[in-house]
Amino acid sequence: MDHETPTSTHPAGSARAPAGRRLPIGAECTATGVHFRVHASRRTSVQVVVESGPGAPAEIELAADDGGYFGGEVSGAGVGTRYRYRLDGADAFPDPASRFQPEGPHAASEVVDPSTFAWTDHAWAGPEREGQIMYELHIGTFTPEGDWTAATRALDDLSALGVTVVELMPIAEFTGRFGWGYDGVQLFAPFHHYGTPDDARRFIDRAHALGMAVILDVVYNHFGPDGNYLGQYNATIDAPHSTDWGTALNYDGPGSEGLRTYVLSNVRHWIDEYHFDGLRLDATQDIHDTSPHHLVACIAEEVAAAAHGRRTLVVVENEPQDAKLLRSPERGGYGADMAWNDDFHHAAIAAATGNREAYARDYLGTAREFVAMAKFGFLYQGQYYAWQRGRRGTSALDLAPSQFVTFLENHDQVANGVRGLRLHQRTSPGRWRALTTFLLLGPGTPLLFMGQEFATTSRWVFFADHAGDLAEQVRAGRTRFLSQFPSIATEGHVLVPDPSSSETLAQCVLDPAERARNVEALTLHRDLIALRRGDRRLTHPAPRSIDGAPLSDQAFCLRWLSDVGDDRLLVVNLGATLPLEAMGEPLIAPPAGTRWRVVFSSERPTYGGGGTPALVPEEDGPWTLPAECALFLKPVPYDASNAG
Repeated sequence: MDHETPTSTHPAGSARAPAGRRLPIGAECTATGVHFRVHASRRTSVQVVVESGPGAPAEIELAADDGGYFGGEVSGAGVGTRYRYRLDGADAFPDPASRFQPEGPHAASEVVDPSTFAWTDHAWAGPEREGQIMYELHIGTFTPEGDWTAATRALDDLSALGVTVVELMPIAEFTGRFGWGYDGVQLFAPFHHYGTPDDARRFIDRAHALGMAVILDVVYNHFGPDGNYLGQYNATIDAPHSTDWGTALNYDGPGSEGLRTYVLSNVRHWIDEYHFDGLRLDATQDIHDTSPHHLVACIAEEVAAAAHGRRTLVVVENEPQDAKLLRSPERGGYGADMAWNDDFHHAAIAAATGNREAYARDYLGTAREFVAMAKFGFLYQGQYYAWQRGRRGTSALDLAPSQFVTFLENHDQVANGVRGLRLHQRTSPGRWRALTTFLLLGPGTPLLFMGQEFATTSRWVFFADHAGDLAEQVRAGRTRFLSQFPSIATEGHVLVPDPSSSETLAQCVLDPAERARNVEALTLHRDLIALRRGDRRLTHPAPRSIDGAPLSDQAFCLRWLSDVGDDRLLVVNLGATLPLEAMGEPLIAPPAGTRWRVVFSSERPTYGGGGTPALVPEEDGPWTLPAECALFLKPVPYDASNAG
């Protein structure tokens, strides 16, 4: 379900902003100064301390309001004013809803006026759900410069590739010089080492000009371990629940209103003030909420409301694979649009490398699994899952193919190999090209991880710039996490790179020169994306029009069926050359009065292949499927009198 114009500008669960304000919290410019408002239910008094810039020096008492809010205006303050909040007359802390932290999360907050940016995307309507090509990137390593300005210049390359949705890894302010972004501590402030808030807006504005949407990965299941001061203002911990990062955040217990307002205001801020086209919600299984209106549902509503009629996308990561998140509220769901499909990745890795360690143990990488995922999305929809000793998933048979985001690489999965190698470095070239073909032509919504399209040699491992005891704790924690993989636990643990080392970061930075050197891989991806985007049968398949069948343990076919004989056929062979001496599979029979014509082969020399043998389905007789190859076929008229 694409998010369209909302019926209300204040969805259920949303905190209303007072008259004259954009959001319930934060510093907002007025005609005469700056209005400050903060939620601090743990405090009896709050003063805003203006430290530098317009209006400084000053210390103004904020008036208490209902529900734990404090607010007031400082005349003469404005853009560039730096400030903190003094709590109960004691210590002063940065604003939890700060729009910018130019000296990091421990320093003063800076006033920003988002209304002054000169947007040029007024005609931009936002993305539909169907037909997208997604591309995940990390601003700090996408270019050697590691900032918004360089990333904006590189958007032309993504447009030429055919990308339609850029998915940014988290950008919220965190401690240190570098990190993945999943330990954000001030969720409204873009990481200052990447540039200014307006630099981020320029990136999004340019993407829209090139016809690409931009969605942001956000983390609402925990805060980072250093630099988060929200707990000084409100009760944020929910002791009865736990997450992978410790105790859960308080979204449903006493005093939870402040945190819910904080998160939903943050959602509105990213969509309204930055024109993001949606959000990717990290690890939603660790957002614990037993209230009548689950936070994820509130977020989906808030995204739609804040977009003011633009189409938006909400993508969820949900390890238990609960299909409820993807159903509309009218059908008892939470209203998200898409979910990452880890099953696809795990089965593909098993097929490509034979590796079935840890959470991949329940995947065989067989043709049967690929056919099942093409038809039904998740592999696990309530069956027993040995890795977790219980059932995993819920029924998702009613969901559309585009709701499943499929990938061969993403930030987590590449880094979960101790060396951080890319898939093309872990399997044969032919098998990599064949799996890439299945990814980019298959029914799901494909996602590429930065550099994948040109077979980058840059590795991707975990990095986070911390010092002292915290640095050692993070390194030990990463080693413990990777120990679930037996090969790493026994020998590979000595190779786990130091997350806080600048050398670890450096090996993850893309080399733009490889885009020109690795032209075969880039051409493969460009041609596949162009083929997909140019064929509506692939981007907008009719409901239940996709079927498939195994042809061997390592070979399978997919067929896009139509009522007018305009079918499509994809044949993938991940094993050795396969003669099909017995052709008893109806799905490989061409529509009446036609024969199949190969329009794409992953073994073409322009992609680095060895060429496609002549004995392919264009001639009568038994087929021979080339080794480690994918073929895409369309029907053309057939005259039996001229066959032979």
